[in-house]
Parts: sequence; structure tokens; C-alpha cells
Amino acid sequence: MTGTVIRVESAAAYDVVIGSGLAGRLQGLLGESVERVAFLYAAELAEYAEPVLEELLKHYDVLGLGLPSGEDQKTVAVANDCWEALGERGFTRSDAVVTFGGGATTDLGGWVAAGWLRGVRVVHVPTTVLAMVDAAVGGKTGVNTGAGKNLVGAFHEPAGVLCDLALLATLPEADLIAGLGEVVKCGFIADPEILRLVEESDKITASSPVLAELIERAIRVKAEVVAADLKETGGADSHPGRETLNYGHTLAHALEKHSGFSIRHGDAVAVGCVYAAELARLAGVLSDEVAARHAPTFAKVGLPTTVKELGVEAGFDDLIGAMRVDKKARGSVLRFLVLHDLAVPRILTGPTEEQLREAYAVVGG
Repeated sequence: MTGTVIRVESAAAYDVVIGSGLAGRLQGLLGESVERVAFLYAAELAEYAEPVLEELLKHYDVLGLGLPSGEDQKTVAVANDCWEALGERGFTRSDAVVTFGGGATTDLGGWVAAGWLRGVRVVHVPTTVLAMVDAAVGGKTGVNTGAGKNLVGAFHEPAGVLCDLALLATLPEADLIAGLGEVVKCGFIADPEILRLVEESDKITASSPVLAELIERAIRVKAEVVAADLKETGGADSHPGRETLNYGHTLAHALEKHSGFSIRHGDAVAVGCVYAAELARLAGVLSDEVAARHAPTFAKVGLPTTVKELGVEAGFDDLIGAMRVDKKARGSVLRFLVLHDLAVPRILTGPTEEQLREAYAVVGG
């Protein structure tokens, strides 16, 4: 049960444990006062969830709740079903939630925990690269609505996160690659060593020795950003704070919504980062060299860099409406997280429509 421990030093500090065979660490994270645990898991992962469930059953009264697949679970209706089940079982404020699954499961399960009695403990056991480096860490929870992705939710930090790297062997290759979209993003916004490791590595698989280091580095990036700015109020000295983590996400979320959430988040983020880099170049704040580094680096791990590669048919006019309701927008003014250099993130406010369209021509494919 050994593993690397990364401490997230936020207001409610917690540990992210990275290693293999970590189920025995659950009791320590959940605490002694817990009697009942709601175990929310992606139903298709029931076989892999068994070791975690068996460990929980040794110590707690467990309510198992299987969830729909992927983004289909991130709805108000599914969350309400979970709350009704907690009520029927008599869950109190001292009880807890444990999630097992990808980013959609940690988002939904985190919101269920945040909403029940205005907040109960939650421990995440992410099963994908994407969930390990992004969704499970940082306390963002929520669901999708017709208006867009993740527009309804709450900040609710976990009591702990267990990243069992052995679970990555169960991932389809396409899902593992998609998760690397958020990893490469972290290289551009904060840790260029990630970019070097990617550029100098052969094909990255679940058994690649470099994968563990990439995941640890990406988690450290997120932990440091979140600790400094949990609720996106901004950083010091012009640093955008937590908004930094949204690099590439303005276009990515618009593409996801346009596709009916049928494309992988990490794939969309890769395209969104290439778009943001080109937009920054056109705005005169990012060098040609750094902008040009984006597409080859994402492509190196097998990620798409154009909308055509995503399999989405979307022109600029199909997406601009969704971008205008992005969480970074203020009123009618679009704001983009961009780079002024490697690991120098800034906010670009009110780019011209000509710049927006010209940048889209690069990724529209």
C-alpha cells in the first residue's frame, strides 16, 4: 500500500495517493466517524470495482449505486436518484461518498456529496488518466444541462484521492490517449518538462515507465494551482489563478456540446489548446515558435489537433454561441486563457471576431 503522496494544501487540505493496490488506504481517508458509505461506480466497471467494494464492506454499511455510462450520468435526474437513495438509507452528515470511475463519475459523485445535507465527505478512486490528473483533484463537481457542460455544480473538495495506476491497464487505448490531453496541457501552462518527456518518448501505453511520471507531474501542477486559488478568484501578479487549468477548454466545451457529448474530453482539449495558441499568436502575445509547438506535441501521443480529426462537423458559427456562455466570459465579452510564453499563462479579453475566425481556420480542418 505504498505510493507517492501529493498534498493539496487548500483550505481543506487532502492527499492524492498514487500507486497500486491502494484500497486499504480508504478507511484512513474516510475517518472513524463514518458508518455508512455510498459507493457510486460506473456500472460497466463493476468487475474492477470489486476490490474497493470488498474493502469498504469490511468497515462500513455500504450502499452501492451503479451509474449510467459516461456523460449520461451527469444529469440532475441521476443526482436526484442518488439523493433519494441516501435519504432512504438514512445517511447523515457524518457519512460519506466514495466514487469509482472516470471524470464523469467524480463530477457527478462529487456533486451528490456536495448537495447531500450541504456537504458530506467524498473520496475519489479515479480509473482513467483524465480523472486522475483533472476531474478527481480540485473539488470541482457538477452536471451538464442543455445550456452546456459543467454549468451547474459546486466547489466541494474531496477528503482524499486514490490513483491506482494498475487500473489504467483496463482502459481502451483511445481513452488512455485522450487523458493525455490534460497532461500535455499541464506541460504548456506550468511544467515544460512534461513536454520534453512526451517529445522524447516512444508511444505511451499503460505499461510505459514514463506514464507514472507524467501523471504525477500533471497532478502536482493541478494541486499547486488549486491550493493557490480554489474558487477561481484569480492569482497574484497577473497570473490567472485557477482559470489557468481551463487552457483550451473554451473551444473544447463548445465542441463537446455541439457533438452531444459524444467526443472525448481530452481529445477536445487538445484541439482547443491548438486553437488558443493560434489565437494568442494572432493577438501578438505568443511567439510563432511556441504556438507551432502545440500541434506536434499533442499529435505525438496520438491526439487530434483539428476538428475534422475529432469527427465533428462544425463551422465557427456553430460554436461561437456556446463559447459565449463559457464560464470565463464576462457579460458579452469573451475571455480566453492564453500563453505569453511556455508556463506564462494570461487572460486575453475581447479578441476580435477576425482573430477568432482566423484561429478557427487553423483547426477547423
